[in-house]
This record gives sequence, structure tokens and C-alpha cells, in this order.
Amino acid sequence: QVQLVESGGGLVQAGGSLRLSCVASGRPVSSCPMGWFRQAPGKEREFVAVMSWSGANIYYSDSVKGRFTISRDNAKNAVYLQMNSQKPEDTALYYCAVQNAEFYFRTDYYTHRSYDYWGQGTQVTVSS
Repeated sequence: QVQLVESGGGLVQAGGSLRLSCVASGRPVSSCPMGWFRQAPGKEREFVAVMSWSGANIYYSDSVKGRFTISRDNAKNAVYLQMNSQKPEDTALYYCAVQNAEFYFRTDYYTHRSYDYWGQGTQVTVSS
């Protein structure tokens, strides 16, 4: 089993920045895709970003492209999300997720069903 713990959420003004962190424990996930999703009140969980184990595959949702950057540190079993130029519509509970797919990158990376492990989420609130 894999446990994921997110941190770094908080309240920020529009135009500001936050950096989310997610650390995995239980077993190494350095060979697995790691991603971020978010869910705003009354809305479905939506894909934000994903990175393959090697970093060769990185994808973002159109809504965050150019503002958010995903990165990972395989030695620390961690993934990060740098969020810049934040907007009020970025307000949501942000989840870290891992696919149980070693050395493989699924083409359905943008679906929450393709992920096997989830964190509890960290709240991000952007004020206008």
C-alpha cells in the first residue's frame, strides 16, 4: 500500500503563489506516474498535472498551463506543484495521486479512475 500526504495549501491573494508538496510512504513510487487533481465545492474532481517517472511525459490541464509547474524528487518519493499567478477559480481541494504502473505511462492520465492511490487533499483558497 501507498500512503500520500499533501502539504503547502493555504490562503493566497490573486496573482500570488503557493507550492504544494506530496510525500509517499509505504513503498517506493519513483517508477510510477504521479499527478495532481483538484475539486472545488459542487464540482467534479478535475485533472491538473501529471509527470511520468522519468519526467519525459508532463501534461497540464488547459486551465493551469503556463502558470503551474509539476516536479518530482524520486529520491524523496515526492511530487510538487508550483502554482503561480493564481486566480480565484484555482480555489479547490488539491489531491496528490499515484498510478500503480511502474515504468509505464497511461494515455488516460487525465482521468481520476486511472490512479490507484490518493492523498487526503490540501485546501487552496485564492482571494480576489
